Amino acid sequence: MTSKTRRIVKYTAFGIGTIALVGSCALAILLNGKQFGKLPEGARLERIRKSPHYIDGEFKNSSPTALMTGEKSRMQNLWDFMVKEVVDLIPAKDIPATKTTLSSLPLNDDLIVWLGHSSLFIQLDGKRIVVDPVLVSASPVSFINKPFLGTDNYKPSDIPPIDLLIITHDHWDHLDYQTMLDLKDRVKSIVCPLGVGAHLEYWGFDPDSIKEVDWNDTVDVDSSIKLTSLPARHFSGRGLTSNQSLWTAYMLQSSFGNLFLSGDTGYDTHFTEIKKQFQTIDFAVMENGQYNEDWNLIHLMPTDLTKAVDELKPKKFITVHNSKYALGRHAWQEPMQKIAQAAAENKLPLLTPRIGDVVLLRDSTQTFNNWWENAE
Repeated sequence: MTSKTRRIVKYTAFGIGTIALVGSCALAILLNGKQFGKLPEGARLERIRKSPHYIDGEFKNSSPTALMTGEKSRMQNLWDFMVKEVVDLIPAKDIPATKTTLSSLPLNDDLIVWLGHSSLFIQLDGKRIVVDPVLVSASPVSFINKPFLGTDNYKPSDIPPIDLLIITHDHWDHLDYQTMLDLKDRVKSIVCPLGVGAHLEYWGFDPDSIKEVDWNDTVDVDSSIKLTSLPARHFSGRGLTSNQSLWTAYMLQSSFGNLFLSGDTGYDTHFTEIKKQFQTIDFAVMENGQYNEDWNLIHLMPTDLTKAVDELKPKKFITVHNSKYALGRHAWQEPMQKIAQAAAENKLPLLTPRIGDVVLLRDSTQTFNNWWENAE
């Protein structure tokens, strides 16, 4: 090898090493950002270790659950996810949406307003409840997972003081750091799965306002509202360490009846078990979208959603987790198209509100149109 060649090899190696070092430092700085939250420790971790669902140092689903079910490696799946072209992945026009002034809604009306993705504003028995509010960013950095045009008309400042904040799990598209900071002084109490309270306390929430729950724990919100945490089939984590906090579904019980929140979940026997436990489900909010055949155990595929609704037999239901972000490799409108078709074929009691529409829970005559057909 000539001296010139040795110098080229030396400088190339130096350049690659420098790039790797800079990249590693940048990643380390990013991962130490406060938005990543904090892992459970101390008394919180001791309680987690007593959970029957915390096994060998992590939370596990009731059934064995692989995150990726295909033969490809996780890196191969990630590469395919990034480069695969999908027709209509992002809508060509603004998503039709309504901007309702939440603070002006009569408190004696039991209602739900979908705020986009899985974010919900609920009123029950005069209490304001917010579920998984992601109103600023669904990722660690603002340029990733941009919302579709027309879907981001709700900001944290639009949320009035709330009696109860419900978190289903700590993924970025369900627990938004910036939204949490904005809501911090307007939240009376919080219910979240085991371990998620570590993030909230780290971000400045009053520890006394946080109630962490395991599956099948019950919380009395007040004299007329009860909340039960229920199993879901998913996973958790905001950084490199997964499954150090739990993921949940919930049942909200009030004078209205039983309102089910599926959270993020794959299909499993828990739907039939929930139906057996509660008998009547007056309203259900079901995950629908951001699915992929390789993730079929941790998200509901379209046929699984139909099966789950058939097993739960809610009197009415809406679907969420769609139409705001391109987190799965399917056409943006596909989740709504498929559930609307299944509902028509199987006589399922589907309601299809736009983002911002007010769903009156006690109104049996309310209807909505297929708004996604006007946004293709």
